[in-house]
Amino acid sequence: MTTFFLASAVVIALALAPEQTSAADFGPQNPFYAPSQLPFQAPPFDKIKDEDYQPAMEAGMAEHLKEMRTIADNPAPPTFENTFVAMEKSGRLLSRVQSAFYAVTAANTNPLLQQVKAAMAPKLAAHSDAIYLDAKLFQRVATLYKQRASLKLDAESLRLVEFYYDDFVHAGANLSEAEKTELKKLNEEIATLSNDYSTRVLAATKEAAYVTIDKSTLAGLSDTQISAAAEAAKNRKAEGYVIPLQNTTQQPDLVVLSNRATRQALFSNSWNRTEHGDANDTRDTIARLALLRAQKAKLLGYKNFAAWKLADQMAKTPEAALKFLDALVPAATARAASEAKDIQALIDEQKGGFKLEPWDWDFYAEQVRKAKYDLDEEQVKPYFELNNVLQNGVFYAATQLYGITFKERKDIPVYAPDVRIFEVFDANGSSLALFYCDFFKRDNKQGGAWMNGFVDQSKLLGTLPVVSNVSNFPAPAPGEPALLTSDEVTTMFHEFGHALHGMLANSQYASLSGTSVARDFVEFPSQFNEHWATNPAVFQHYAKHYKTGEPMPAELAAKIKKSGTFNKGYEVTELLAAAELDMKWHTLPADTPLQKPDAFETQALQQTHLSLSYTPPRYRSSYFSHIWGGGYSAAYYAYLWTQMLDNDAYQWFEEHGGLTRANGDRFRQMILSRGNTEDLEKMYEAWRGGPPSIEPMLKYRGLDTGGTAK
Repeated sequence: MTTFFLASAVVIALALAPEQTSAADFGPQNPFYAPSQLPFQAPPFDKIKDEDYQPAMEAGMAEHLKEMRTIADNPAPPTFENTFVAMEKSGRLLSRVQSAFYAVTAANTNPLLQQVKAAMAPKLAAHSDAIYLDAKLFQRVATLYKQRASLKLDAESLRLVEFYYDDFVHAGANLSEAEKTELKKLNEEIATLSNDYSTRVLAATKEAAYVTIDKSTLAGLSDTQISAAAEAAKNRKAEGYVIPLQNTTQQPDLVVLSNRATRQALFSNSWNRTEHGDANDTRDTIARLALLRAQKAKLLGYKNFAAWKLADQMAKTPEAALKFLDALVPAATARAASEAKDIQALIDEQKGGFKLEPWDWDFYAEQVRKAKYDLDEEQVKPYFELNNVLQNGVFYAATQLYGITFKERKDIPVYAPDVRIFEVFDANGSSLALFYCDFFKRDNKQGGAWMNGFVDQSKLLGTLPVVSNVSNFPAPAPGEPALLTSDEVTTMFHEFGHALHGMLANSQYASLSGTSVARDFVEFPSQFNEHWATNPAVFQHYAKHYKTGEPMPAELAAKIKKSGTFNKGYEVTELLAAAELDMKWHTLPADTPLQKPDAFETQALQQTHLSLSYTPPRYRSSYFSHIWGGGYSAAYYAYLWTQMLDNDAYQWFEEHGGLTRANGDRFRQMILSRGNTEDLEKMYEAWRGGPPSIEPMLKYRGLDTGGTAK
């Protein structure tokens, strides 16, 4: 999550300041002027220049508003076709620009793109308000909504009517004109601050990398890892070695670094990355954001931001989400405490002479795992070479379940040299989608892993899906293979679950297609897909030594399976801590004074019984990008909520024969292809045959200690 600075880039950014460009600069020479002529309307990255984005977005907004004005001013009585279908067909220019722009600014940004993003954030917020707060347009929507029972619509079209109406109301369409004016100001400031926050975190994460010229401080890293650290330093034109930070609190190299001072320094760099009182400090920004969101919620008639945000989610209320989270805390923290006891015993046995701290956990937990299960992650990694995992694991499981196949294409332009593209074919041989892979960390890439959509599937628009998976795996040294950890393998399967949700979409309307679902449902297909990483039939197909091609020895594979619930107390507790922090921030009432983030965080963790010295939150408030710069504000609980769904779903597969095309096709037809075309709770229950149970989650996470969380 860093800014990529070159002297020439700075000059360009200054010479082409965003405010100097406008829709007036937009014409046929701009690659966004007409729909892409590439297969699947993929973005023409070979033609797109950084300075093309802003004028195209400005023109896209103007065109979109003109289209919406035409709909609102139509003298004919509102009909489904002249209102909802017309809205679905509007904004195509803006959509194709934004999909490319936000993908690139997340994965391959530079100073100019960041300036454009900052300039456009409040403008795009105002653009959204201009549509959703248009009284004349909303009148047409509301009229048809009230008549919906008599319109004789098919189920998906009826869902679209309800979707638009709820969206307009949720955005403030029922407010008075004075209230709408106030809301617009709030939305513009929120958008500006959120973008500012993301820029700061990106820069702070780069600056906080662990840098050393003393190779001995890196004891425990393999020769390959040390070579990669040297290469990272060379790329930054620095001497010595650089260990870049991941976006989470804990860092992958803490597992093997044997020098405790190095571990502490690396952890401290991560923990304090945005709290140095400099230009990258985010604390004032998040305090202001929390207040503005609370004020927005009050204006919209809700007691806090979480209540507003969850009104259209599966959980419905923050109380329901918190009840779910709170019920998991006792079992998770008890398990974490037991794990900490085992780790402390090992430290004492080795006469360490110190109390377990967060920077010690991964290092000694790995040793406990070795002792308990005779399992060494370094023994495992040679069997998880990235391309083999992709082709013979991730793709293979999808083929077995859904009949889809993949063929790499090198004739379609990409936004960075190491991005790969695959065409996806359905079982009948027809083209289904394009899939982009962007796996390795770059200094100008945001942290974490995610799925993007370049083109949404829509039968109305005649478009097929173009999706991407982006992650931050450490890039191997030149000439070396990319060997993954078990967690990184899981990440690949997880993100591909999102990709499948997009690629297998089969909806009439783009607004309801693929991953356009509630936050506490969207993580369900992705987390469900994680299970196939360890399914025996899939695992044995990809877990092969990168040098010899020999399958992983049965004994080693058995050790991995046996250790499946190891460290789950810690993992669930750090997730719970982050989710509860998110809820604490977003259940603040509007009349609460500005918070001091450090004190607020400490108090919040104490109140939720998650203030464990050895288990910090997965994200600290000040670099919690999911909630301040992403779409997971008051929604981080979704990762745990959907664990309940995904474990319950996998239990169904196990009960019905596991990895079979029949099971996969049923899941595809009733879940993955449906997007948001029906009530999500009813959709799940129709597929499952009843409501989800939390018991499989407790079992798979090793938390079924005799009690039951409801």
